[in-house]
Formats: sequence, structure tokens, C-alpha cells
Amino acid sequence: METVYTQGVWLAEALQKRVMNYEKFWLFVTHVSDPKAAFLLCFPMAYYFSRRTGIAVLWVAAVSEWLNLVFKWILFGERPFWWIGESSLFETKPPQIQQFSYTCETGPGSPSGHSMVTSAVWWVMASTLASFLYSYTRSMLLMVVPYLLYLMVLVAVGISRVFILAHFPHQVVTGTLTGIVIGVILNHRVPDLRPLSFFVHISMGLLLGALLFHAALERCGVNLSWSIALAKKWCSHPEWVRLDTTPFSSLARDCGAMLGLGLSQYWKPGGWALPRAPRALCLALSAMVLYHFNRILLPTSPPLLFYCLFFIRYSLVPQVVMVFVPGLVHLLTEKKKNN
Repeated sequence: METVYTQGVWLAEALQKRVMNYEKFWLFVTHVSDPKAAFLLCFPMAYYFSRRTGIAVLWVAAVSEWLNLVFKWILFGERPFWWIGESSLFETKPPQIQQFSYTCETGPGSPSGHSMVTSAVWWVMASTLASFLYSYTRSMLLMVVPYLLYLMVLVAVGISRVFILAHFPHQVVTGTLTGIVIGVILNHRVPDLRPLSFFVHISMGLLLGALLFHAALERCGVNLSWSIALAKKWCSHPEWVRLDTTPFSSLARDCGAMLGLGLSQYWKPGGWALPRAPRALCLALSAMVLYHFNRILLPTSPPLLFYCLFFIRYSLVPQVVMVFVPGLVHLLTEKKKNN
């Protein structure tokens, strides 16, 4: 793998030299392709366009991120920003590269979580939009447009991850292809209108499954904290190493979102039936609420408290989008109609 890693480092160096003038754009791309964006951004947009699509986006995001976590624990992928320092191959000719605020992620590098979750989630949205356009226009040309945009997004995300030294190129390609497969498969198995017990079992299954797998690997002598130590060692700015990039943060997010999805469908089966204009208002309000909700700083010590609060935060996200905000808008529009 040294040859693959070495070529990846030189490619990242060449990429930074060529497109450094567009640094803000690539940082924006890597920011909006963060797995949390699937929950906080893609899910509300998709839900107010189509209820089933929104539920599918949340479902696919949670399962694909959980699978990415398991794959990372198995594959032990390095990340460029620490492998350069750990390797002795660049002592005589170190690469001219730069780290960024999004570089220092703490989990293993293979496969890329950004690429995997983005390709899975955006497949759901692209295929839904393509079907919608074709059903209204019967134009094959228009139906192809969402898929072209989808490919452009995947390429941009991949370039951004290599550019900031978060991943090697082969990790991006692997994550992208795996995400596409997951998106295609899970998009046909959306848990719409399933009972609360189903989601409780899914949430607990994801949690216990990951914890048992983690314990088994630790029992076999595998140190699963190796990547966190390397991230702290080689990150150029210690404050860039954040607790919300650890594998257990991803696990808390996925389990919380699944429980929240079950509670949302339990509180209001079928959701609120709203016309187009109120749905646009719901999207604006949900975006505002989730934006400020995500900005709330959680205590990072002890870590267990952080993970519990992180779980609660993402269990509330589906309820905000599916129950609280639509319920408020429905109440206001009905009151105005009666007046």
C-alpha cells in the first residue's frame, strides 16, 4: 500500500498547487458533504418535497454512515495528513502541502465517509427528482439532468477530500461506489409508517451491534483508538481535532436519528398534509431551527455525556422537521383560514 499512499500524496500536492485559488469553494464542498449535512440539510429539503423521499434520505444516511463506521474499523485506512508524518518516505523531499480546519478528522480513512454518505443520500434525491421530471414532462433529456448533477457533486466531493488531505484518492473512489450501491438498495426498502417498536429495535440494534463489534475487536487485541492518537499527533492546529468527528459521534447520530424517525411517525402517523406554500415556510423555519440547534456547543468532558447529548440532539432532528414545525405551521394556517 505504500506505493498507493505515496502516489496519493503527490496527487494531493499537485491538486493543491493547481486549485489553491479556489480554496474557499473546496472547503465549502467538504463542509456541505459532511455526513451531518444529510441529516440537517438534505433531509428537510427532501421531506418537504416528498414525504417518502425525506424518510428515505434519513434512513439511507443513518444506515450508510453506520456501515461506513464498521468498514473503517475493519479496513484500518490511513489518512494523508498523518501518514506523511508517520512514513519515513518524505524525509529528504517533503511534499509542499497545507492542512485546513476540516482536515483533522479522527476516524480511520477507508472508505471516505463524506463520499459514501453523500453518494448514497444524493442518489435517493437524484433518482426521485429524475422520476418527477419525467412524469411531468415525458422528456428523457430533462430526466438525465439530475443524474448529471449527481455525478458532478460526487466528483466535487472527491476532489475536496483529497485537496484537504483528509483522504487518499482510492478511499474516495471506494466510498463513492459503495455509497451508490447502498443508495440503490435501500431506496427500495424505506421504512415508511412502520411501528415505533421497529425503529427502537433498529436504533438499539445499530448501537449494540457497533459496541459488540468494537468490544470483540478490542478483545482480539486491536486498538481502535489508534487513529485518534495519530490525528492529535499530526494535526497542525490542536483545536481542529474535534470530538464530533470520532466514530462514536457518528454512531450516536445514526441511532438518535432512527429513534427520532420512529417517534415522529408515532406522534403523527402520515405526517401533516400541507399545501406547497406552507411547506416552503416549513422548510425555512426548519432550516433556521436546525441551524441554531446545531450551533449549540455540547460539553466534551466527560465524553460519555457528549455522546448522550449528541444522541438526543439527532433524535430531535426528525421530530422538528416532521412534527413540531409542520404542526405549528398547520395551526397558524388553519387559524388564519378560520378567521
